[in-house]
Amino acid sequence: MGDVAPHVKFQGTVRRALAQRTAVANEDSSLAPAAVLLLFYMKDGQHCILLNKRSETVEHHKGEISFPGGSKDPEDKDFLATALREAEEEMGIRPQDVTVLGQLDDVTTRSQYDVKVFVGTIPYPYSFRPSAEEIAEVLEVPFDFLASPRNLRHEMRWSMSPEQGGQPVPGYCYVYGEHLIWGATAKIIHQFVELVDDARDEDRS
Repeated sequence: MGDVAPHVKFQGTVRRALAQRTAVANEDSSLAPAAVLLLFYMKDGQHCILLNKRSETVEHHKGEISFPGGSKDPEDKDFLATALREAEEEMGIRPQDVTVLGQLDDVTTRSQYDVKVFVGTIPYPYSFRPSAEEIAEVLEVPFDFLASPRNLRHEMRWSMSPEQGGQPVPGYCYVYGEHLIWGATAKIIHQFVELVDDARDEDRS
């Protein structure tokens, strides 16, 4: 029961921060549509963000660290439905167990996907059932680790976008144990951390 109050407070902070802003959409229709879920929960006295390491058999981003999510299917009624469906297929998370709190800005991947990012929480403990075909490892990364400036690194990577002409593009990355979190996943994390930090600063003032 000791974890309940901090979780409720954190959840309220995130919900309020997301409600006070409008997610920035990408208007580039040439990009493939996709959606992911940034899920957090309280584990062992600290908030964790759910990530996974993709298998070597998936079509895109083999072996990379990702959020549950994927391409929008024609039968998905909207992007939230895409994110929830993919989270169930990849991680065994039932849509009814997800409390959706809001949406972050769109993120473009180097594989030319426009990704809608939804933020939510799930009860914990939770019995994840990762797909053996798609998921090599489940990661539960503490929010405080990701929020610490000493764990954030700035990087330059070559763009695969024709519009940017193969130019180096600035980005972020995190090293968590043996895992390198970079690309769109790191950009989403950085956006979420900044959102929470700004909301906490407002609360204190």
